[in-house]
Amino acid sequence: MDSHTTLCLLVVALGLLPHGEAILGGQEAEPHSRPYMASIQVQEGEAMKHECGGFVVAPQWVMTAVHCMPTGANGRKVVLGLHSLSQPEDTQQVFDILELHNHPDYSNRNHENDIALIKLDRPFNASEAVRAVEFLRAGGVNPDTDATVDTAGWGSVDNLGSRPDTLHELQVEVVSARRCARGDYFGSKFTGNMMCAHRLCTPPACTLPFRTMDTCDGDSGGPLLYGGVVVGITSNGGKKCGQLKKPGIYTIISHYTQWIDSKLLATPSST
Repeated sequence: MDSHTTLCLLVVALGLLPHGEAILGGQEAEPHSRPYMASIQVQEGEAMKHECGGFVVAPQWVMTAVHCMPTGANGRKVVLGLHSLSQPEDTQQVFDILELHNHPDYSNRNHENDIALIKLDRPFNASEAVRAVEFLRAGGVNPDTDATVDTAGWGSVDNLGSRPDTLHELQVEVVSARRCARGDYFGSKFTGNMMCAHRLCTPPACTLPFRTMDTCDGDSGGPLLYGGVVVGITSNGGKKCGQLKKPGIYTIISHYTQWIDSKLLATPSST
């Protein structure tokens, strides 16, 4: 849910915080080693502030989570090719949001169908720092229980909302769907369109009160990758990050191939 000097991808709310997950227990990513990463930013005073993550899936398209912008773009911008949120970088490209497509069956109650597509105001300029990533389609194989997956974001590093300046990344492990659907985990709020993942937290990566390495506030909308292919979208988790029985929850992308294609292929990209 709604995502870092050494941190634990924190987990946000099924309760739920409006803007997604963060990273607790990971480490800073090599600059521009994840050229598909996007920062969705909102105006705060005279500056722009990172709010949610996303990832590039086509020359003019970014995938993210509905709960990042449930009521529309409202002047937000998308920044590609960045590592630091505060330092100027020649690699950065800034875009207005031309179209926002939130899944029509999104549920605010449990973040079911938490998948959205952003059409940028123009295609990006491909470079070593900006490039689309492959995502799993219908018929593809999703990771099994205990499989190692990885994620990244600029989200909170603790439950006080402390945010990193640079992109952080983390490896986590898939938790069984049966466990996440138990009453002491997420119960009926966890559905077949979701997978959950975290990793037990060991010092010095993270210390009490954090029990797990996971995603948190600010990481929402970012990618969960398996073998370099995006299989999930960071969606939600517990009311506090790093709880043992509240792993991060991720929308399973391959369940939405038809809807994704209906948007990406509906209209030609601008030239």
